[in-house]
Amino acid sequence: MESSDEEDDFSSHEWITPQSKINSLYQSHTEKGIRKLCCELLDLKDAVENLCGNMQTKYLAFLRISDEVVEMEHELVELRKHVSAEGILVQDLMSGVCRELEGWNEANEDTDEVNEPALQIYEPQQNETDQMILSFENLDVLLAEHKVEEAVDALDSEERNCASIPETSSYKSDILKRKEILENQLVEITEQPFIGLVELKKALSCLMKLGKGPSAHQLLLKSYSSRLQKSIDGFLSSCSLYPETYSATLSKLVFSTISATVKESALIFGDNPIYTNRLVQWAEWEIESFVRLVKENGPMPDSVSALRAASICVEASLSHCSMLESQGLKLSKLLMVLLRPYVEEVLEISFRRARRVVLDFSEIDGTLTLSPRFISPLSSFVTSDNVLIDDSGTKFMFVIKDIVKQLTPLTIFHFGGNILNRISQLFDKYVDALIKALPGPSEDDNITELKETIPFRAETDSQQLALLGTAFTVADELLPMALSRVWNEIKEPRSGNSENVVPASGNSTEFKEWRRHLQHSLDKLRDYFCRQYVVNFIYSREGETKLDANIYLKGKGEELIWDSDPLPSLPFQALFAKLQQLATVAGDVLLGKEKIQKILLARLTETVVMWLSEEQEFWGVFEDDSAPLQPLGLQQLILDMHFTVEIARFAGYPSRHIHQIASAINARAIRAFSARGIDPQSYIISALPEDEWFVETAKAAINKLLLVVSGSEASEVDDEHIIMNGEDIVSDSDESLSCPSTVESSESFASANMGEMESPVYSTDSEG
Repeated sequence: MESSDEEDDFSSHEWITPQSKINSLYQSHTEKGIRKLCCELLDLKDAVENLCGNMQTKYLAFLRISDEVVEMEHELVELRKHVSAEGILVQDLMSGVCRELEGWNEANEDTDEVNEPALQIYEPQQNETDQMILSFENLDVLLAEHKVEEAVDALDSEERNCASIPETSSYKSDILKRKEILENQLVEITEQPFIGLVELKKALSCLMKLGKGPSAHQLLLKSYSSRLQKSIDGFLSSCSLYPETYSATLSKLVFSTISATVKESALIFGDNPIYTNRLVQWAEWEIESFVRLVKENGPMPDSVSALRAASICVEASLSHCSMLESQGLKLSKLLMVLLRPYVEEVLEISFRRARRVVLDFSEIDGTLTLSPRFISPLSSFVTSDNVLIDDSGTKFMFVIKDIVKQLTPLTIFHFGGNILNRISQLFDKYVDALIKALPGPSEDDNITELKETIPFRAETDSQQLALLGTAFTVADELLPMALSRVWNEIKEPRSGNSENVVPASGNSTEFKEWRRHLQHSLDKLRDYFCRQYVVNFIYSREGETKLDANIYLKGKGEELIWDSDPLPSLPFQALFAKLQQLATVAGDVLLGKEKIQKILLARLTETVVMWLSEEQEFWGVFEDDSAPLQPLGLQQLILDMHFTVEIARFAGYPSRHIHQIASAINARAIRAFSARGIDPQSYIISALPEDEWFVETAKAAINKLLLVVSGSEASEVDDEHIIMNGEDIVSDSDESLSCPSTVESSESFASANMGEMESPVYSTDSEG
């Protein structure tokens, strides 16, 4: 408002230009300049693009013309060579013809008188000439009326009558002309699009009488090919309505036509090898066309119905081939050679899609349904916190059942080995995904790619055991059940065609070898679980080891206390507690799966002693010459090893491997003490109790710990001590013994009885 007032004040002075006018003036000029500049830039851009496009087009045209010029030059050179050769040939021909004419003229003068009497010998009489004329007229009438059968008979009669007439006579020439006309008429009849089988057979028989057997056979094959093509053309228009059964219908059309052709060929032409070979070649060509049509018009290999369509194709076509073998045509091997790449491509894509479904660990919907005999074994693992784990097993089995359901018997017989190998590979991928769901860093580079595909982690013992139970149940129970049909078809095929076609070498998969492959995958999952479980037990959150060699050398804290009633060291008491805790959870989660429970607990115990035997840091401290020795440390280590072995025996999973590793650890420890300059016959070594004493002491320790457990509840293990209900575990010198555990009775850890145990003899001498 103030600016407008100022402009009114100065409006009377003409030499002063108002500010608003100056702004509008310069603003309009600036906008016009910018717009003009933008238009010029856009025009320049279009001109540059047109120039570039024209240059590229002209350059490509120049290259094309250059190539054509080069080709034209080559053609001109070849044309010059050809003209030169033709010129030489013409010259040679002219000179040769001239010489032949001169010789013929000279010889013709001498033979004229001799030839005239000879020609007179074959000159027919007047009555014979009249008879020939009548015969030709009758034959011409038959040809004009297309009475081919009567014409063939008349022509055959004339040929027999003129058998004595020389080939050079005009009569013979007239017969040959009419014979050619009759042959053309017969060919036209066979090539009619709607000719019936009766007319076709008559025409071919007439050609056979005329001595045109090869031509007649070729026309037979051509006629049936034409009929087949018409049937296929009419069928292809509706093949999209029946994608799965399309190949079976097409197979029926093709092989029924081949069968009919074989029958007609045998009736008309007999068993002539020449015709039989041509028939086989024609049938092979038709089968190649059949396979090509299956690939072009069947379901796409990446579609859901492709596997079922391919299986039906194999089943139908091989069944039809077996029918042809009764007629002398063996085409099964050729058919399998042509179909194998197509079927294997479909299998590859189908299992690639199955892998995506299996590795998708989201919750399943209602479309994935399995029979109760597959659902029941997996349902025992279902709890509120491991639904996705159970769903993963259900998805895997649904995918396998869906694949097997789409296979036909002959497809299984010829591709069963390939399918089983792909299923085992799919199980490998499934196990790799489960490994990624377990806690702890993965040491397997092959499964790092699955890192982002796992939406859950099995953090608790219950979840981890459910995961292991699901994998073991799938491999041991459900997969063999789902694939029993496949194995039966491979070993005892029901189709009679199998004896004529040997399956490919890749199909010879042995059941034991296949189960061994699955077991290898399960071992990988089990070992990873045991390894991370033991690592979490041995190492604290700060990365320090709880199983330190110094407890055997220096008696770290209260961890090494020895009197008349010794106990294992605290780390091995903690191991006992951990195994009890895991056994209790396993008893709930893996109910009825005692085999899996024992396998896991045995492997866990074995992993602990293996870690101890291979841990270089432990033995580096133990075997260090500067480290002080504790005589009781050796006894404690040997007792710990016997205690570990007795845990396994008491729990019902005795392992020879655990025994061997424990004995090796004892022997190495004795050698380490002996290497310090201590005579093996000295009091330190000779004072070691007998093996039976260690065994009985380990058994007594287990009994003590279980008695304490029977009146205690769960406990935790901190960095320094093993806690149970807030109390430290004490040594054998304390009045009341305690041990960490989560079980409520001695029967929760194992069903074995201490009185039923047989104690092995362990070697503790320096020889190992």
